[in-house]
Amino acid sequence: MKNIQLIAFLGNYGKKYDGTRHNVAWEFAKSLQIIPCNTQKKFQGHFTSLDKGTTLLNGIKTKDKVFFLWPETYMNLSGQSVSECAKFYKIKPENILVVHDELELAPGFVSLKWSGGLGGHNGLRSMKSSFGTADFWRLRFGIGRPNGVKEQNQDIAGYVLSSFTKDESILLSQTFMQAEELITSIIVGENPQNLLEKWKKVKLVE
Repeated sequence: MKNIQLIAFLGNYGKKYDGTRHNVAWEFAKSLQIIPCNTQKKFQGHFTSLDKGTTLLNGIKTKDKVFFLWPETYMNLSGQSVSECAKFYKIKPENILVVHDELELAPGFVSLKWSGGLGGHNGLRSMKSSFGTADFWRLRFGIGRPNGVKEQNQDIAGYVLSSFTKDESILLSQTFMQAEELITSIIVGENPQNLLEKWKKVKLVE
């Protein structure tokens, strides 16, 4: 299994979705100084890359070229954008990392995961539909469930499209700071398989 070549941050496009729970991946991306700011409109989203041998702020150099994509197809069609980019650069699903929100994890938790179920996440469903497989990497940021209770009649759609509270935003900011270690390791070429033991499911902030 090769290193990650494409990192896709799932979310919904538009100002009204800024700061919402479903867009936690985009909020994480905003916090990262290692990702270039000069994005371009491409592959039905915003797109940028880091060349092989790029020196990051910590002095470490990237081993290979890494692509970054923010699909603007809205969450339910994310896979269309990601697959278009992957097809153009001949990137296999196993070399893709999808960053997304996770209801089954409480805020403060992050989880690196390979393949597996989709957990009812429409962005992941679109990825599987577009690629014909669920065999891609995921970086999950916990957003929890409404009131922390698992009930079938919950308004999940309304919840994930609602904004983080002030306290949650502070907690997330602290989570992002620590999760930057993981994403940096992946960007510089560390095989994600080697990172699973530490990052499979970890509570970064109490």
